[in-house]
Amino acid sequence: MVKVCLLGTGGMMPLPNRYLTSLLVATSGKLLLIDCGEGTQVTMKSLGWGFKAIECICFTHYHADHIAGLPGLLLTIGNSGKIDPLTLIGPAGLKKVVEGLTVISPNLPFEIKFIEILEEQEVSLQIAEFEINTLNLQHGIQCLGYSISINRRRKFNLLLAEEKKIPKKIWNRLQRGESVIAEGTLFTPDMVLGEDRKGLKICYCTDTRPIEEIIPFVKEADLFICEGMYGSDEYLIKAKEYRHMLFSEAANLSKAAKVKELWLTHYSPSLKDPENYLEVAKNIFTPTVLGEDRMTKELNFEE
Repeated sequence: MVKVCLLGTGGMMPLPNRYLTSLLVATSGKLLLIDCGEGTQVTMKSLGWGFKAIECICFTHYHADHIAGLPGLLLTIGNSGKIDPLTLIGPAGLKKVVEGLTVISPNLPFEIKFIEILEEQEVSLQIAEFEINTLNLQHGIQCLGYSISINRRRKFNLLLAEEKKIPKKIWNRLQRGESVIAEGTLFTPDMVLGEDRKGLKICYCTDTRPIEEIIPFVKEADLFICEGMYGSDEYLIKAKEYRHMLFSEAANLSKAAKVKELWLTHYSPSLKDPENYLEVAKNIFTPTVLGEDRMTKELNFEE
């Protein structure tokens, strides 16, 4: 099981009823956060999932509405009792940006590990339970899209293990994917594990034009969180100028990629009533949902 929460849905500046866009993903007692604008820790506190279990924070880019909340959040994570390393992922320049911000949050009780993604790079990483893939998007500065996959362990075949007389003391290690030498014999996971099982895929793309590369990147995602900066197609010229997206463009990407569900987010402060434009997207891609602060969904693995 995986839980996903859209902590906020605003772009550019927080509003009284709309925090800045960020996403929290939880599985197996571990948390992953994407983006950390001003006020992120406030809406996280309201959610109540805690702070200590955050393993990784991914940044799309370094405009203030996506990272200015980091110093306070790091202090709160430290006060939660975390001492294990925290991994930060983002475009080139991450370490320099974070070092500047954390002048006001020194002496943290945990190590920060930096992973910087260059513009010509697309990477795949495994952090705790999360397989993280990146895509370079099209914004005014380098901006990353993220695909978060939670893979399932192959099912342990008890009858096969007994039939092959594999020692019980190594069953757990084989189930974890380790190869083990026991009693002079090499035992491998393939000897006792079944076929690969479908996992879950959550994608997050914001602050970008709808480039073609997004379609294969988010293909068949269980949940696609995508920016809808402007609801009306009348804002196309402005969207192109500032490299953002319309509701209709996010819906067209979702339809082409055959995702299961689209959540719109990162609304312009001028978009006071996103519900007035929901049908624009739903007429293109029916399973479109308007993102709301702290909207939560539980995703379950297929049997």
